[in-house]
Amino acid sequence: MTGRETPHVPPQRSGAEATALDLDLRAVVCPGLTVCVKARLRYDVAEPYAVYLDSHVDRAEPITWMFARELLAAGTTREAGIGDVAVRPGTGEDAGTVLVALGGDEGSVVLRARAAEVRVFLGRTDRLVPPGREHEYLDLDGLVRRLLDHGRPGP
Repeated sequence: MTGRETPHVPPQRSGAEATALDLDLRAVVCPGLTVCVKARLRYDVAEPYAVYLDSHVDRAEPITWMFARELLAAGTTREAGIGDVAVRPGTGEDAGTVLVALGGDEGSVVLRARAAEVRVFLGRTDRLVPPGREHEYLDLDGLVRRLLDHGRPGP
């Protein structure tokens, strides 16, 4: 080294592999009427680009949505996403919240979360995997093996 070269520094990883945050969301039923929905945001370094939202409604198992961590982060400050998932900051009466619109074949719902709680969750994910460094946490060899083995018949 000449003194001017920067040595390669491997990713600094915390000992944790995942984080989760339980939330009380508000489902917007119609203007002026919301109902509480118990939910959990989850993140795992094994899938560094994704976050999971488990909503606990009147079912034995939660309904789980997976979408991009980057989408959730962007939606805290501006409108983000199209299609099945869109996220945006609340305004007016919804100030201080993040609105998550989820749509699918069986209908759609808008969930209201406290912005501060979403930011806490995102901060935890950022400490596990810094934004922009997700690719360093992917197991590409494992992914290729699973893709190649998927079509093979069993022994």
